[in-house]
Amino acid sequence: MKRSHFLSASALAAIACATPAMAQQTASEDAAEGRGDRRATIAPYIEASQVLVAEISPGDDVVTYSQVAAGIDASVTGRNNGGSISLRYERNFGYGDDALDSDTVSGVARGYATVVPRALTVEGGAMAARTRVDGNGGTTINPRVGDDSESRIYSAYAGPNLHTRAGDVEVNANYRIGYTRVEAPDAIALEPGQDPVDVFDDSLVQSAGFHLGTKPGEPLPIGLGVGGGWVQEDVSNLDQRVRDRFVRGDVQVPVGRNLALVGGVGYEDVEVSSRDAVRDADGNPVIGDDGRLVTDKSAPRQIAYDVSGLIWDVGVMWRPSTRTALEAHVGRRYDSTTYYGTFAWAPDARSNVNVAVYDTVSGFGGLLNNALANLPTEFSAARNALSGDFTGCVGSDEGANCLGGILGSVRSSVFRSRGVAASYGVQMGRIGTGVGAGYQRRKFIAAPGTVLADADGVVDEAYWVNYYLDAQLGRNASFAGNVYANWIKSGFSAEGDVFALGASAAYRRSITDRLSARAAVAIDHLDSEATIENYTSASALLGLRYDF
Repeated sequence: MKRSHFLSASALAAIACATPAMAQQTASEDAAEGRGDRRATIAPYIEASQVLVAEISPGDDVVTYSQVAAGIDASVTGRNNGGSISLRYERNFGYGDDALDSDTVSGVARGYATVVPRALTVEGGAMAARTRVDGNGGTTINPRVGDDSESRIYSAYAGPNLHTRAGDVEVNANYRIGYTRVEAPDAIALEPGQDPVDVFDDSLVQSAGFHLGTKPGEPLPIGLGVGGGWVQEDVSNLDQRVRDRFVRGDVQVPVGRNLALVGGVGYEDVEVSSRDAVRDADGNPVIGDDGRLVTDKSAPRQIAYDVSGLIWDVGVMWRPSTRTALEAHVGRRYDSTTYYGTFAWAPDARSNVNVAVYDTVSGFGGLLNNALANLPTEFSAARNALSGDFTGCVGSDEGANCLGGILGSVRSSVFRSRGVAASYGVQMGRIGTGVGAGYQRRKFIAAPGTVLADADGVVDEAYWVNYYLDAQLGRNASFAGNVYANWIKSGFSAEGDVFALGASAAYRRSITDRLSARAAVAIDHLDSEATIENYTSASALLGLRYDF
């Protein structure tokens, strides 16, 4: 399993090992150069469908609407370029119900282009998705059409990567800039007397880093390295800012053919700050027309978190074959014990297992941008079989990657995020299937004396699991299915739990070489303690699709 020493400035762990994004990119480049060919798959389409939604509880309403959509699924793998995109535009037309009229753009993209072969590349990624914002700030992906609490999440990033050598020294450097925006409803459904939710608006994230290192045996028996980085996220809500600067040295000591001990020590300075909200004559915070707190630009910036000093970690790297790689680290960071690591295992050419443990301080935008950068460059996006919404998961030769935990909350406050994500994927002839699951814990950080002070130290927890299956049924038919479950446990309210569960299935049959008929069914359940009534619905779709 080929890895690079790429530095991801958004995570200190990247000093000692490659980020998944760069490792996958490098592997794609090596594979393409080995073949000397270029593969491209481009599949644009249009769809027209009729949808029926039956409310099972708490009411018994039945609504129908028409849906037209256009999209493209494309993947390119070549000598110097690679990437994938799944993009869909959808228009829904309600009958006598304006709430059902909507436009939606959803999808995900990730790719790279080589500027100087084997030295300088430019990479980028983007995502668009629909979610439902709950009364505690938690979100559930793929809401029903016409939901008053629907939000839209958009995120994109881009930047150059340098990878070269100076004698025995491997040189790596990178810069990345990213933007994330949440278009949330002005008024989220709340219990009477409940405080308004401070929903994330947008943020700009920038990061830069470098690493110089030698491998064991080139020329010393141990590997040595030095690196540093800078990360800054500016959140529009109350002018919050996360700034992280660090420098460190690291060492790699082989203790066997496939096993090495690694460690590093350095200095880091992390600071989180914000301003207060505008107050009215009674001292109450002012809410703007967009439903968010109005920032007092004249107020001084207040420190919410300021930790600087010595950082260190030790760990192991185990790579017994090209199909197995394990890295595990423990150390001191953020003025407390930290754990992080990765595990990748491909039992055979058809299946794979991936596990990642992480620990970072950021805002919602920074976490989402970093997750996009860690997606593979060759993938197929999993979509809701009925609505066509992006489910937050992609499948690839490297496994299933899901963003469920990251999309679980859209509160604006900066937080420390600790969690684990695992996936398993397998290709069995014409059947591809995978499952992703994870846990994330967010401990929010806010400045005393500001309107966000009550959020300081509050913990949100999210658990999620997503299963998908795609099957080709002969030459003229196919089947797709998806099952998801999300549980959000919020510390902002004693009644802050949200549980979402659903499943969808679709059957497609070719009529001609390009025209096919589609049928789909779905059931969705939302159990929220922050709202008065829970919701369960069943849906069905009949339609036509034309592939160009």
